[in-house]
Formats: sequence, C-alpha cells, structure tokens
Amino acid sequence: MAEANTRRRARGGGGAARRAERTAVKIETAKYIERNIPNFEVLNDEALEIIENNAETILAEVGVNFVDNPAALERWREAGADVDGERVRLPRGLARELIKTAPSEFTQHARNPDKSVVIGGRNLVLAPVYGPPFVRDMNGGRRYATMDDFNKFVKLAYMSKWLHHSGGTVCEPTDIPVNKRHLDMLMAHMTLSDKPFMGSVTDPSRAQDSVEMCGILFGKDFVQNNTVMTSLTNINSPMTFDDVMMGSLEVYAANNQACIISPFIVGGAMAPVSVAGTLTQVLAEVMAGVAYSQIIRPGAPAIFGAFVSSIDMNSGAPTFGTPEASHVTYGAGQLARRLGLPFRSAGSFCGSKLPDAQAAYETANSLNMGLMSGVNFMLHSCGWLEGGLVADFEKFVMDADQLGVLHGLAKGVAYDENAQAMDAIREVGPGGHYLGCAHTQANFKEAFWKTDLLDYKPFETWEEEGARDTRTLASARVEHLLANYQQPQIDPDVKAALDAYVAEKKASMPDAFT
Repeated sequence: MAEANTRRRARGGGGAARRAERTAVKIETAKYIERNIPNFEVLNDEALEIIENNAETILAEVGVNFVDNPAALERWREAGADVDGERVRLPRGLARELIKTAPSEFTQHARNPDKSVVIGGRNLVLAPVYGPPFVRDMNGGRRYATMDDFNKFVKLAYMSKWLHHSGGTVCEPTDIPVNKRHLDMLMAHMTLSDKPFMGSVTDPSRAQDSVEMCGILFGKDFVQNNTVMTSLTNINSPMTFDDVMMGSLEVYAANNQACIISPFIVGGAMAPVSVAGTLTQVLAEVMAGVAYSQIIRPGAPAIFGAFVSSIDMNSGAPTFGTPEASHVTYGAGQLARRLGLPFRSAGSFCGSKLPDAQAAYETANSLNMGLMSGVNFMLHSCGWLEGGLVADFEKFVMDADQLGVLHGLAKGVAYDENAQAMDAIREVGPGGHYLGCAHTQANFKEAFWKTDLLDYKPFETWEEEGARDTRTLASARVEHLLANYQQPQIDPDVKAALDAYVAEKKASMPDAFT
C-alpha cells in the first residue's frame, strides 16, 4: 500500500509539474516562417503575359498621377518618362528596368539580433494589425483607441510566440496630438519590445523622425547601411501617388529603409470588378511606385504590396475572405515573383463587428490564402476587426494563436527515418496502440501543434470550468499575458537619448489634433 501511495504521489507530482509548465509564461519568438510547401498559382503563362503587357500599356498610355510633388515630376522627366502636368507616362520597359536594382530579399534588423527577419524568398514574416482608430474588448466595448491601448497591443505582440514583428500603427491613439503621437508609438515599439517595427508615414517629417530615432537606437552608420524599418506606402488607387505618401517614401528610400508599395483596392470602386483587370492595375501601380523608390536610391528595399477586397454591391461596404480576393492575391504573388520582389498581402481580414463565426471564417480564409500565395510580409496578421476600423484585443490573441497553424503547415511533410516511423509500426504490430511505444514517447512533445487558447477538454470539465466560449478564453488570455509581461532590457544611455529626442521634438511645436 505504501508503495502504491508513493507511486500515486509521484504521478501526482509529475502532473503538477506538467500543469505548471503549461501555465507558465514563456517569452519566446518563433523564427520567421521558411516555407517547405509549394505556392498555389492560379495564372498560367499566357494570363501572366497578358496582364504584364496590359500593365505596360497603362503606364505608357494612361499614365499615373504624382500629385503636389514637383520634385518627383522632375525626377521622372530625368529618368526618361513623359511628364504632362501631374501625369507621368512611362515608356514600355522603363519601370521594369528601374526595378531591377531592388533586392529580392533583405534583412530587417531588430534591436535584439535574434529577432531580425529576412523578408523575401521562401520566407513569411507575420506582423499585427495596422491603423484602426477604434479598439474593442469584452469589458470596454468599442471605443476610440488611446496610447494605453497601443502600449498593451505592443506588449501582446512582444509576448506572442508566433508573431515575428511588432508592426507599426497597431491602433491610432487619439488621446495624443496628431503631430506628436508618432513619437510615442515609436518609443513603445523601441522600448516595450525588441522585435522589428515599422516607421511613421503620415508626414515626411515624421518619417525623418523615425529615421533619426533609429539612428539613436541602432547607430546612424548602421541605419544607412542596413534596413531597420519597414514602412507602408499606400497608393491612392486608381493610379494616384500623393505627396504625403511619396514624401515619406522618399525619406525611407533615401535612408535605405524598406517601403511596402501597396495599392489600396476595393474591387468595383478603386479597380475593375474583374480579377484580371484588378491585377493589371495593381501591377501597374506597384511597378511605378517601386521604380520611383529606385530613382531615389538604387538598391533601396521595396516590397510589392497588394491589399485587395471586393465590395458588397448592396451596402457599398468592403468584404473579406472572398474567392475573388483570393484569386487576386494568388495572382499578385505570381506577378511579384516574376518581378523578383518580396510580396506583401493577406492578413486576419474580416468584416465582422465581433470576433464571432463570421470573423473566424473570413480570417481563416485570408490567413491560409496568404500562406499559400507566397506572401513574404503579412501585415494585419492578427487583431483586425470590422473591415480594419477596429483592433480587437480578444481577436488579437485568437489570431496570434492560429498563426501557429501557419508555421505548422509551412513545415511540409518530413520523410526522414524518424518520420517514416517503421520502428513504431513494427513494435506495435496488428491490433495494438501507439500511446506507449518508444517512437511516441520520443516524439510526442513536438509531434503536434499545440494551442495556447482553444479548449479541447471533455464536456464535463468544460462545463465545470464555466462553459467558456472562445472569446471568454481569449479575454482571460489577454489579462494573463499583460499581467506576466516582462519588458526587454535596453541600454539606459540609449533610452535616455530617445527620451531627450522625443521631449525636444514635442516642445518644438504646439499640439495639433487635425
């Protein structure tokens, strides 16, 4: 009896240790995804050649507008384009020739070198939602975002294993003046996390602040010779490049920082309703934008962006997770690879107002589409709600958990000696089971992807624990991660220099909320 009690205590102790291990917070970041699976391609060579030829026709005959930017017009004129007012027409082949200097892949350095990422090739880097003016959670409901909300999202991104990147404007903190909030957002990314991050693009001067703050964080020479930021340059589709976005692009490209050249397409409103027509316009716009970045600085990193949704013809609202958006994204991936450029698209897109079944369906469609289309940089990979108007705390951790599935899918299927499992099959034989065999014991800890959120317990246990749905579990997960957040160390002298820079910049101008 004593021996049996001892065995039970030993088993109980082992169970307690395993439970403690499961509930302990581990701050770890998975390496960016390296695909071992093929890309899914929807266009044959004939279709690709037609789209590419038509895009060249748009650039040569229709042209693109560079608005309120005389310097850009002069640069295009010197590069060989035909400039008529603000309309720029590019002779066939000019954009493609200029694009040749853009790298097919590049490293974005993090202040923690172990978390630097390689963007391009067979890689996939995951970054959180970007830009919503509103936030939502179970307790506070839908409300305007604040700097406190922003800081919480940066902490959650830092604590999320499957996120490789801290992102940029994870939400728009409306309690800070418009002309100063970029300084606080950059400080949050630089000090509350040690993952890579994005710079400000809402004004060229704010892009310059981003470069100068990175000079303090990384060293000025390092910044000029290496990429430490990505930035989002949206094109005002159809075919219009405004002075704010292009001014920011000019700053980043001149300083060797990466620009995501990304048309903002709602099919039927900003582009044709057909997939081929939309792809043609996307390609023309991206080629013009990337070519311009290479005029500014040959060799500056640039990313082929494609943000595409369709439109609900009854309400006019954008829709997500649709087959048409998938076709455009798959096709854009093919076009990006033929240009030799890294590809940005997809995300946790949905039009739902809550993290409900609609959000889950649309998000799953969009995330899987991104993996299969060959996306290299996935902005909005977690937290997106209500067509991008809302950053949702519960959905952030729900999506972040599911990003682990993308890591698992991208591994492909191993077929080495261990994966063949012939020793296990021989050991178990007909009619047995594999639970206790040597192969299972050696591999079970890493054999299957494990959720940190979803509930797989028996019904009785689930009911006893409160019959919690996924949103409730996610709310508890948010609280757990924030309660256990540990700020990464930063050199005190660097932190003091950043504080001084921000204080001086804020003191140099009055508050502006428009």
